[in-house]
Amino acid sequence: MNLPLVAIIGRPNVGKSTLFNRLTGSRKSIVGNEPGITRDRIYGEVQWQARNFALVDTGGIVPDDDAIIPANIFKQASNAIDQAQAIIWVVDSRAGITPLDEEIAVLLRNIGKPIFIAANKSESRRVEEEAAEFYQFGFELTPISAENGNGVGDMLDEIYKVLEFEEETEEVEEKEIKLAIIGRPNVGKSSLLNKILGEERVIVSPIAGTTRDAIDTELTVDEQKFVLIDTAGIRRKGKTTEMSEILSVVMARKALERADVAILVIDAVEGFANSDATIAGYALDSGCSIIIAVNKWDAVEEKETNTAIEFEHTLRDHLKFLDWAPVVTMSALTGQRVNKILPIVVKANEARNLRITTSKLNTFFEESVNQPNMGGGMAPGKGGRVRLHVQYITQSGIRPPLFILFTSGGGKPGLHFSYLRYIENRLREAFDFFATPIRVKERHKSVKSGKR
Repeated sequence: MNLPLVAIIGRPNVGKSTLFNRLTGSRKSIVGNEPGITRDRIYGEVQWQARNFALVDTGGIVPDDDAIIPANIFKQASNAIDQAQAIIWVVDSRAGITPLDEEIAVLLRNIGKPIFIAANKSESRRVEEEAAEFYQFGFELTPISAENGNGVGDMLDEIYKVLEFEEETEEVEEKEIKLAIIGRPNVGKSSLLNKILGEERVIVSPIAGTTRDAIDTELTVDEQKFVLIDTAGIRRKGKTTEMSEILSVVMARKALERADVAILVIDAVEGFANSDATIAGYALDSGCSIIIAVNKWDAVEEKETNTAIEFEHTLRDHLKFLDWAPVVTMSALTGQRVNKILPIVVKANEARNLRITTSKLNTFFEESVNQPNMGGGMAPGKGGRVRLHVQYITQSGIRPPLFILFTSGGGKPGLHFSYLRYIENRLREAFDFFATPIRVKERHKSVKSGKR
């Protein structure tokens, strides 16, 4: 399905790339203080009100500069404008209107498309009021801060109204599950991959991977297709341990960019290492569902019957941010409990694709949020000084599940992290989000006076 395109334009160094990264939740655009860092068009995707649209970041427009690079930047920006349904024109509220802004305004008046001025760097009320001078250009204006997100939601609401979306077709869940096996060197990633492939007695076929060192493998079990992304291949050689550890992280990150589910392999003999937490953190950041496989369990001496319980308890202490990830003690060498892995992967993939109906979410909201003993919908803000009103909750995405809490009230937005964690835990209790991260974000609308 073709997504509607929105273009970000503006003169150099006004915060276009920062806004692009804020809207797409990525770091595709390089951010820096030097003007003209972004030279080519960079594309991303934005999700708002349960719909997606494409976003393009352009270089700083310098219409009167004859230099080759600025001329190319202007050409790239012009191409983006031609293709876009709407334009976000980023200006600098602190600097005010410049002669170059006036030239850009003339250009934009002639294109006949919806223009939204993002008056950036409006972190204070004084600067926000000064941004009102940009109203003279005759376009929709919203004071924002690309750095901290203030006002961005209000701007997106207005942009959403003018976009033309193609008719949605019934969402078909992908049958193919991309599975990454990650972990530090020598924990048994390759052995686990080989054991999974060897035990299942199915035909496998190598397919080209996107990295030079890795070969993906297709596997079909009980009519379920898997693509196993092998991140193994790094071995300790002499005194190259440090480089080996660095490369293991790099390869894991590349694999996680494509994966639906990640198996984090931990060495039961060596125990937990700091790099385990680093790689686990990248898996969480990527939005993968995560399963922790404690390998070489056959080599652990069973001193007591609760050895596995003690090991998991220690592991949980080090990986508190993965308290929802299931732990499987196994042995890639002997095959102990390896057959449990793929069924768990399937269950985790189902959870990451789970969409909760509006009626069920409304019931959840009334029972878990809008109760007198829960504050009647009032929630603590950052620092605990300001209480915000939580109006309602909606699910705006899957893979992984994303929920938006709509809040209102005076002061700055920002629910206290403990409250966001409370909502996440309640969601897990109410719905079976097995082995998958949940994103809970706030959308705040403050009451402001004097807005034109």
